[in-house]
Amino acid sequence: MKARPSLNAVAAPIFGEFLLGMTVAMAGLYLASDTSDAAAGTFGLTQQVLETLFVIFRVLAIGLGVVVTQLIGSGQPDAVKRTSYMALAASTWAGLLAASWLLFGKALTLDVLNAPAEVVPLAISYMLLLAPAMVLEAYNISMAAVLRAHLFARESLFIMIAMHGCHLLLAFVFMRGLGSWDGWGLNGYAVAFLLSRGLGLLLHLRFWQRRMDLRPQLHHWWSLPMRTLGPVLRIGLPGAAQELGYRLAFMVSLSATARLGVAALATHSYTLQTLKYVLLISMAIGWACEIMVGRLVGAGRLREADQMVKKGVRNGMLASGSLVLIAALAAPWIMRAFTKDPAIIEAAQTLLWISVALELGRVFNLVVIGALRATGDVNYPVYASIGSFALLLGAGSYFMGRAWGLPGIWLAYVADECLRGLLMWWRWRGKGWLPHARETLRGLRKPR
Repeated sequence: MKARPSLNAVAAPIFGEFLLGMTVAMAGLYLASDTSDAAAGTFGLTQQVLETLFVIFRVLAIGLGVVVTQLIGSGQPDAVKRTSYMALAASTWAGLLAASWLLFGKALTLDVLNAPAEVVPLAISYMLLLAPAMVLEAYNISMAAVLRAHLFARESLFIMIAMHGCHLLLAFVFMRGLGSWDGWGLNGYAVAFLLSRGLGLLLHLRFWQRRMDLRPQLHHWWSLPMRTLGPVLRIGLPGAAQELGYRLAFMVSLSATARLGVAALATHSYTLQTLKYVLLISMAIGWACEIMVGRLVGAGRLREADQMVKKGVRNGMLASGSLVLIAALAAPWIMRAFTKDPAIIEAAQTLLWISVALELGRVFNLVVIGALRATGDVNYPVYASIGSFALLLGAGSYFMGRAWGLPGIWLAYVADECLRGLLMWWRWRGKGWLPHARETLRGLRKPR
């Protein structure tokens, strides 16, 4: 294996990608709100639907990232190519599944979500336009995972800049119009999404050819070799199950927050929005750590993998801890960008101080869970998280919210993140991952 770059060199472009995606989503919400309140409500509601569907794509992305890095580390270029080509076919079928849900399950989805009557017509047309973009989005997510696994994080960042930049520019024009043309409103965002993902696919294909000599043929886009898909799903499915469990428990906490009234819900939303930027740092370091650990495990360099994780936790603690502390200190000024209500500003400041502990616990989860997956220890994070999701994040938010209001709900968040973080760190420091890493290494040494 070639000399590896530093952890920060891999994490920085990934952070840039996350930041771009978040910025475009926020810009979309702003443009939708400028169109009408109903359009803004439709946008927010549909984003939740899309995030749920994207779990399907992340199954592939998580599994691909780990398997490809392991194969690269073990020096198996032919197996790397087969797995990369398989990603295209898997993305085709995953994208068609998501598109089918938007096309044929939209009415049921809107009914389950109790969509207001004025939102339903907008949501139906919006989801219809988004459906074909799901296949393109699946390709982009999987192909980006393969690029990062080869440590072409800068190239992946370049593609994201071009894709999101195109999306933002076209969305501005298509939603607001140009000259005498009034535009398409919210539907314009969907059209811009489709065209920008087409551009992303073309750029990914170009970099696949130039950087990795991957030149997909027609059959690679639909022929799905199950033998190659198996290891990817073995890694990806537990990760997706954990993410889905978190989302369900978090929805319970949102319901508990909504019971507290509009002011509490607004405070909750503003604080979460602020913390998203802190979260991006831990996410980027976690993904970078997962990539590097996967390569080191594939190369049999387990001691270095152990050191990499400890470095990732240390860097994450310093970066996230510093940023959330600054956010807590600057809360009165930050919150004035969202509201002028002094009660909400004061309440948000309290939540941000609570979040100092929250983010430190989250570092362990995001960094160590990714590292455990990279070693092949994929089931432990799921088993260790189920109880915490149910008892602390879900039930804890409900009961602590009734007892202590919004701070109680956020203390439940802290308890959940810290408990899971301690369990993950205990697993890593106790070398519970080591047998899985050795088993993974033995499997990689078998001819594929």
